Amino acid sequence: MQKISRSILGLVTISCLAIVSCGESGGCSNCGTGGSGATGGAGGGTSGSGGSSGQGGNSGTVSGLEVTPVISGLDHPWDIAWLPNGTVLVTERPGRLNVYVDGMDQAPVVIAPNDVVPGGEGGMLGLEVDPDFANNGYVYVCMCSDAEDPTDVRLVRYTLSRPNGSSMIGRTDIVTGMPYNVGSTGRHSGCRPRFGPDGYLWVGTGDAAIGTNPQDDNSLGGKVLRIDRFGDAAPGNPPGRLWFSKGHRNIQGMAFRTADDLGMSAEHGPSIDDEINLLVAGNFGWDPVPGYNESVPMTFDGAIEAAWSTGSPTLALSGATFIEGDRWGNWDGVLAVAALIDEHLHIFFVDDEGNVTDGGEYLRGRNRLRTPRMGPDGLLYVTEDVRGGPSDVLQVSPVLKPDAN
Repeated sequence: MQKISRSILGLVTISCLAIVSCGESGGCSNCGTGGSGATGGAGGGTSGSGGSSGQGGNSGTVSGLEVTPVISGLDHPWDIAWLPNGTVLVTERPGRLNVYVDGMDQAPVVIAPNDVVPGGEGGMLGLEVDPDFANNGYVYVCMCSDAEDPTDVRLVRYTLSRPNGSSMIGRTDIVTGMPYNVGSTGRHSGCRPRFGPDGYLWVGTGDAAIGTNPQDDNSLGGKVLRIDRFGDAAPGNPPGRLWFSKGHRNIQGMAFRTADDLGMSAEHGPSIDDEINLLVAGNFGWDPVPGYNESVPMTFDGAIEAAWSTGSPTLALSGATFIEGDRWGNWDGVLAVAALIDEHLHIFFVDDEGNVTDGGEYLRGRNRLRTPRMGPDGLLYVTEDVRGGPSDVLQVSPVLKPDAN
């Protein structure tokens, strides 16, 4: 049952974006050189410096990336996060939350709830640590669950011991009733939670490959949710709704840039038109009816238009993060998005007005990539998602070419 109740936190207005791409399970052609076939609804051309508002003066241009596996032997690692003391957390899709209490080179403490339903695109998915973890011990996990009938996708709030999460103290399921596709084994389950600069949880959900869900105001499928720590609706949502925007297909990534509070989400689309969209309240136009008709456009007439789109082929974009910090030179403030089927890390330059420029493809030859995320050490971490074999967590650092004097 969906939980809709009063909100208890204030609202800070922010600007956000969304990215849309083809599904992870096939049916999309591989992409060639980054940017081919792309069109921009806001901005265009080529950008070689800067990624955000007012971040000039960074010394050096990224000329390459150094990659080091830091965790190996994982089974479909889906998301990664850090506790304030540096403890690493990783979710694995079969149903494990790994807490690396003694370091990434040691065996983790494993939280493995018995109600997780793994398989296909479902299982244990997105992960987020509460910004106030030092005081409340909260960690949030998206999972497909058979704790109730029917099976659903839900957002679970765990309370872990502080400071290193060495034990699980409690569990509260704060949002239930996100749709789950039983017949297609969890197809389009979403689900990515991230705290925004407004203090609320933003949760990208999937449409469960059920055609009516994205436009159904009473469904949590195909939406961007904005909720508080207790699963209640944030102010600024449509009245009585947990969701902030609708008409989405299968959101896989969510990221916010600290320099200017710009937010973006990464979403699987059909076989054409990966998109980057301004993430504002409203309808993004995915309406695959009758049945589940994937030949319809990603955006119907009158809905919110894309700021950037690939045309064909698509990239199968997944998790997203903003790369930030002076050590990244001209990449300070860029958006990094993992690609599943096309197996690379895609870079986008995004200015403070939401103008998007394609920055190219990196980390080719590293298998399917699921989630990039900035670590507290200022380096980038990327989870692989290898089919039929073990996956790694990769640590990525930049190689800079000094700027000419």
